[in-house]
Amino acid sequence: MLNQTVEIPEPKLSRFLFADTRFSWFWLLVRFYVGYQWFIAGWEKLNNSAWVGASAGSAIKGFLHGALTKTVGVHPDVSGWYAFFVQHVALPNAVVFSYLITFGELAVGLALILGLFTGIAAFFGSFMNLNYLFAGAVSTNPVLLLLQLFLILAWRTAGWYGLDRYVLPVFGTPWQAGKIFKKRKDDAL
Repeated sequence: MLNQTVEIPEPKLSRFLFADTRFSWFWLLVRFYVGYQWFIAGWEKLNNSAWVGASAGSAIKGFLHGALTKTVGVHPDVSGWYAFFVQHVALPNAVVFSYLITFGELAVGLALILGLFTGIAAFFGSFMNLNYLFAGAVSTNPVLLLLQLFLILAWRTAGWYGLDRYVLPVFGTPWQAGKIFKKRKDDAL
């Protein structure tokens, strides 16, 4: 009985929201909004020498030092484990993190706008939002995080009106090879 596989059917509403191409227009709007937010944030950093250029790392150092000040009190905004990461990993490598954040925001924004590897882009956007939240910066991070979590759930159709419609069948998914990999496999035989 324990070795028996049971497949639990997906509810109709869930299937409609996250797997039906008729709802793809909604995910297009969400993708554009979230992608625009990321792209603009990255673009502003790209054009700011405190993030990229001669003074790279100075802006993030200020942000990270601010996060460290939020680690005190009965209910600190920044957890001790994250403060350890900030102090011992992020601050000593502020210039690297400055470039990673800038180009990461641009890449996530562009990928979401184009609908290219939408689920993966939304995952990395969520990862950045979580780090900003862990550092005590609320702003729009909770809203973007929530929208990106829904984009991850809707990855099959969120890029339907975008490049995913054409790219995913070519590259495939981890559990199903795309046309490129099927061809290579057939050639190897």
